[in-house]
Amino acid sequence: MDIAWIRAQVAPGDYEYSVHAEAERQAERPRVQDVENALLNGDVLEDYPHDPRGPSCLVLGFSGRKPVHIVCGHTSLGKLRVITVYIPRTPKWSDPRTRRKA
Repeated sequence: MDIAWIRAQVAPGDYEYSVHAEAERQAERPRVQDVENALLNGDVLEDYPHDPRGPSCLVLGFSGRKPVHIVCGHTSLGKLRVITVYIPRTPKWSDPRTRRKA
């Protein structure tokens, strides 16, 4: 997925959250505005072109100084879908950009 396309969907608010993403966002505590800012200013960290749910990617953005990971995909109508939102933490991540080796 292309970050320019993601930004073009987020800027006018033309996207949706999955039920899972909204539950995770509430649990992790970033506000909707924080997620939008992270998507507008973030970068694609990992690309998942063969995801069984359809092509998706992991975006790393920041809410202030706090890193936010957002997995994005497409709806069946081609709209941006936020699949999940979380704060990267150990033990899975050694830093916001580096996944720990198993």
